[in-house]
Amino acid sequence: MLCCISKVRRDQVLTDDVMYKVSVADYSKLAGTDSNSVYKEIADAALRLKRREVWLHERPNGSGKHHRTLVTGWVQSIAYIKSEGYVELRFTKDMLPYLTQLTEQFTRYSLKDVARMTSSHGIRLYELLCQWNSVGRREVSIEWMRELFQLEGKYPVLKDFKRRVIEVAVAQVNEHSPLWVSWEQRKTGRRVTHLIFIFGDKNNQEKKNTVKREFLSTGSIYGIPNKIIEKKAYPGESYEDTALRLLEESKG
Repeated sequence: MLCCISKVRRDQVLTDDVMYKVSVADYSKLAGTDSNSVYKEIADAALRLKRREVWLHERPNGSGKHHRTLVTGWVQSIAYIKSEGYVELRFTKDMLPYLTQLTEQFTRYSLKDVARMTSSHGIRLYELLCQWNSVGRREVSIEWMRELFQLEGKYPVLKDFKRRVIEVAVAQVNEHSPLWVSWEQRKTGRRVTHLIFIFGDKNNQEKKNTVKREFLSTGSIYGIPNKIIEKKAYPGESYEDTALRLLEESKG
């Protein structure tokens, strides 16, 4: 699906009037494989998309009290052209607004960054990190993450949610993308309510290891406690940048 919509030119509108093509050559280049079974892989993937349901929960307008749930799918039709090594997909009309948002994500990252990921949660987490990239640290509620990943009641036990979703997504980002990411949890009272993601560019690996070790082992960076850093940080400023700024201010 990502391979299809990545081909839509920036000056074109994604539509359900067009059959979008994915060829063996396109897929092989993105996935970095020359397997003889590539056509079967993309053909099977197209069929899985056709059979997969999407549940869209819409909020009531005005003072309405009743939510509206629309059940649709990603793909309305598939064409197989095996002799020429490609398949064509026609997207459903209901999904076009959401797919258009995905095309906008490609201004933030290359499709190659996620092509080898096997977890949709890993891809979604990577998209979020790209949106937050100027921050370097982000704290979000667990319920927000559940809704964003469209888990719809899956993994209600926190242990399972962390093991099946968060740990897998983080591992995929670290293995396949240009970013590194680590995570922690925060409690409200006795209950874990929030996740904290700390991330950056893998090109700054040495800096990452130094800051991460200090953060995890001491709860501080450059000797400045995390609580003070959180309190003094400017909007969009990373932990490390805040700590460096506070050190400079203290010298002055």
